[in-house]
Amino acid sequence: MDFRLTEDQRALRKGVRELLARLFDREALRAAVDAPSLDRGLWRELGAAGFFALRVPEEEGGVGLGLPEAVLLFEEAGRVLLPGPLVATHVAAGVVPGAAEGEVVVTAVDEGLVPWLDEADVVLGDVTGAVPMRSVDPLTPLHKVPGLVGAGDGGGTRPQGRRPVVPTRPAPAGRMPTTGLVDTADALPATGGAGVLPVADELVAVLLTAAEQVGSAGAATEMAVSYAGAREQFGQVIGGFQAVKHLCAGMLVRAELARVAVRAAAVTGDPVEIAGAKLLADEAATGNARDCLQVYGGMGFTWEADVHLHLKRAWVRARLRLPAARAEEVVAEQL
Repeated sequence: MDFRLTEDQRALRKGVRELLARLFDREALRAAVDAPSLDRGLWRELGAAGFFALRVPEEEGGVGLGLPEAVLLFEEAGRVLLPGPLVATHVAAGVVPGAAEGEVVVTAVDEGLVPWLDEADVVLGDVTGAVPMRSVDPLTPLHKVPGLVGAGDGGGTRPQGRRPVVPTRPAPAGRMPTTGLVDTADALPATGGAGVLPVADELVAVLLTAAEQVGSAGAATEMAVSYAGAREQFGQVIGGFQAVKHLCAGMLVRAELARVAVRAAAVTGDPVEIAGAKLLADEAATGNARDCLQVYGGMGFTWEADVHLHLKRAWVRARLRLPAARAEEVVAEQL
């Protein structure tokens, strides 16, 4: 099986990178950090460019491409730290009216957490009683749903049965209303059980989150190499020191291994390979951000540097969409 990118896929990746460079440059990133509210104009621009409708069939008004192409999009989104519930909106694009065009923002309950709850128009999952929590990532506001098990929680069970779709608006004191729940039988395909996205879509969400991690891991590698080639110490650039070379080489290996695993899983669609890809991608994103911080030295710890943003975003994504402990179990069962 040939996993190399086709000419059309390379052109797609190039086009997306140029689009994001125009729509979300470093100035826009810093503005989003200072005022973490979702830019609806940017969201509509992404919708108009086909970001959310990429996998929607052409006969339904979408682009009609597949999961391998979607992975390329989300790698680029992770590379620039594009904010917002991108994965949930993309996965819901063929189901929730307005999502494909970027007119509707969709988020979802995931591991007991709900990213961007106050900014969402539609929420997949029951968020009754959700309360805001301090997120380590300034670009990803989170709410916690009491009673659901999230990574790091001490135990308990995940509620079974119906998980409604909730059209929402910002609620007082950050709490969600207990009324207005909509039965997902009217909004989502019956496949996968009432109130739950089809299993295939859940797997897609895991893989696209992994793709974002891969993009961030690659960006951290590029940042470290660039800084090491410019920063001088003891009369030479620090990239000439063996210890720094080893750090950068290790970052490249982690990023490329994760990239290959994610792209291969996008082709095969195998659940075990997707779980393994998420494991590798989480390790690459968090490990590379830490090593990039090491290369930067004291400069990396300052608010002005972007290194900490990649590390914090990697931490949050690692908690969402099949975190390590569960992904390891999925892989182990097949060994």
